[in-house]
Amino acid sequence: MLQGHQTWVFPGKPVIISTGTVAGPKEAQGPLACDIDLLHGDLWLGQDSYEKAEKKMLEEACETAIRKAGLQKQDIQFFLAGDLLNQIISSSFTARTLAVPYLGLYGACSSSMESLALGSLIVDSKSGNYVICGAVSHNASVEKQYRYPTEYGSQKPPTAQWTVTGAGVALLASEGEGPRVTSATIGRVVDMGLSDPFNMGSAMAPAAVDTITAHFRDLRVSASDYDLIVTGDLGKVGHRIAADLFKKHGLEIPEDKFNDCGLLIYSDDQPEVLAGGSGCGCSAVVTFGHILNKMKRGELHKVLVVATGALLSPLSYQQKESIPCIAHAVSIEYGA
Repeated sequence: MLQGHQTWVFPGKPVIISTGTVAGPKEAQGPLACDIDLLHGDLWLGQDSYEKAEKKMLEEACETAIRKAGLQKQDIQFFLAGDLLNQIISSSFTARTLAVPYLGLYGACSSSMESLALGSLIVDSKSGNYVICGAVSHNASVEKQYRYPTEYGSQKPPTAQWTVTGAGVALLASEGEGPRVTSATIGRVVDMGLSDPFNMGSAMAPAAVDTITAHFRDLRVSASDYDLIVTGDLGKVGHRIAADLFKKHGLEIPEDKFNDCGLLIYSDDQPEVLAGGSGCGCSAVVTFGHILNKMKRGELHKVLVVATGALLSPLSYQQKESIPCIAHAVSIEYGA
């Protein structure tokens, strides 16, 4: 199963038999709205706090995936999820609602692919039949925790990114119809000494390049083996840096094959998002919605999704620590 230094290959090719995606009003105005199962018109979702609204989105995403698969909650063996709030309360409280065995994960914005990689390992090793994997984030709850409450109206630099209000999950099974997970490269922590919390793309780009390089090396593949290589949420700044780093390392990745979930989820007509999208929900919603839909339509056959995460906390920032980053890559195939 382990190939090379840090890549798992899944001989059984676990199947993504269904997905569930939920998002907020900003995402509903973006170009991928038609690929999202449930869109909300406000950030509150009928709740009395943003944190409760975040939990509700993840619950709705799980319920959607289970319903689409024609299953019941009691059919699910394991639930793997993560978010950005302290003690990953959105995921843990959702697990309370689901009442199934739960593994809470914290990989910051890399949590979506971390959960998919671990879920695939569980299914491929026959340690579970049905596993839900996913992540969630909420713009207002994250702003409150990491920066300033939105009511403060603080000014941000153009390098800052907009935290996606969204949840995305995939329901994995050992058999069935749907895209298949073929391998996963587990990333290393990379820290280039950057400490600006308003420039996450620059901090995370080296981690994305490191993991993609490891994936190519371990499996002896190249960009030509994929129809699309998409990073999690580097945004405009980080995406450009990653492209430059690939050239520096002698890796040839054509521009039309290299994209970023933080660039895809919003349009140029939404300047308030600044450098693009970010947050746990960014790669989760884009991958489990837009990208898998394109695969099912036959527009893509083999994709490498590389979710990136900045592993800082308000406390580490206050203590003037730099930002350690990580990226996890998952290879998904469908059709010819």
